[in-house]
Amino acid sequence: MRPWVEKLLAAWGIAWVSLLLGRAIWRLAPLALEPWTQDLMTNGQKGIYIAWLAANAYLEGYRGFQLRFSPRVVARAIYLGQNPRPLWVILALPFCMSLFHSTRRQMTVSWVFVVAIVLLIWWVRSLPQPWRGIVDGGVVLGLMWGLGVIWWLFLRYLMGAKIPPPGDIPFEKAAQEQPALG
Repeated sequence: MRPWVEKLLAAWGIAWVSLLLGRAIWRLAPLALEPWTQDLMTNGQKGIYIAWLAANAYLEGYRGFQLRFSPRVVARAIYLGQNPRPLWVILALPFCMSLFHSTRRQMTVSWVFVVAIVLLIWWVRSLPQPWRGIVDGGVVLGLMWGLGVIWWLFLRYLMGAKIPPPGDIPFEKAAQEQPALG
């Protein structure tokens, strides 16, 4: 396959994940800013907001996205470009998020995470301001961090950097564990 086709297919996967994260940022950012723009917080709540931002920058942005999710998404998008199958290309978003064709452990983690996020969203929607804005502020920061890391890694790949293959592809792992015959 031609290198530009591989990169185009990888970009397709990156675009879908970017759309998902970008849409969440777009929808949550106004709610996250509302406590500040409408002066809805006490000084104590402002301190909580800032502490929550710092916690989310580290826990969600750095540990969750930068160390785990974003590199896996980029590696799986590149894998998709190098090993395209029609169904995988059509379902690029769940493929890149390890929701199928992954190790059993990673698929379980990915699906539990998706369900937990949906339940968390449902719960946070019921919070009054400024608490909803405080929670959403941390989430927006984490999502922006993750999206930035995805694009940074993907741009590095487009410029020729080697991105390690995804470690959660079942066939790759099985092939690596097989002893050589002979």
